[in-house]
Amino acid sequence: MTRMHDMGGRFGDGPVIPEAEEVKFHADWHPRALAITLACGTLGLWNIDISRHARECLKPTDYARFVYYEKWIGALVNMLVDTGAVSRAELASGQADGVSPLSEIRLKAKDVAAVLAKGGPATRPSKIAPYFAVGDRVLTRSLPENVNVPGGHTRLPSYAAGVVGHVVRLHGSHVLPDSSAHRLGEAPEPLYAVAFAARDLWAHPEHPGDEVIVDLWQSYLSVA
Repeated sequence: MTRMHDMGGRFGDGPVIPEAEEVKFHADWHPRALAITLACGTLGLWNIDISRHARECLKPTDYARFVYYEKWIGALVNMLVDTGAVSRAELASGQADGVSPLSEIRLKAKDVAAVLAKGGPATRPSKIAPYFAVGDRVLTRSLPENVNVPGGHTRLPSYAAGVVGHVVRLHGSHVLPDSSAHRLGEAPEPLYAVAFAARDLWAHPEHPGDEVIVDLWQSYLSVA
């Protein structure tokens, strides 16, 4: 079964209403939540896939009622506790129990711009050769599940499971989130941009002729 976050094409959530481009945050604490999450990420205690899975693992009731940055903070707190960076007692009191050894590697203000500019590319060399080429018809895995970790992280959305599409681009070899999110190694493999017709993804698409492009790893695909 998919988790609460896998909402694509679900009825009942209402339309997507784009906001004006200049709207970035809806509350004063939102940029602070973003900043502290990014700063904690530089400590090297987890990777982006682990952090994404942490948000997916929030209680469904919390996930449904939290705003976007509450999800970030909720997951961040869980990761800090799980890795031993912060104790539950410290969270409850709001006070640190002495000086953390992590203070020596904390992100300093003077380094923020350089760290953000560097980013975190996920391209890696791989021993797995690309099996598909641009134009090939491919079939996605019928179940949008992590095949190695029950209930684990995957980047195959449920709406694109068991559907035929065609490859429009090979991105090279990238870290496999299904492995990386569970500290099982990077397991890099070829990553493709796969195009699907909207009519093949949903029973009642507003624009059946639209094309939806999803980035999918090779292990999610087979020959159509």
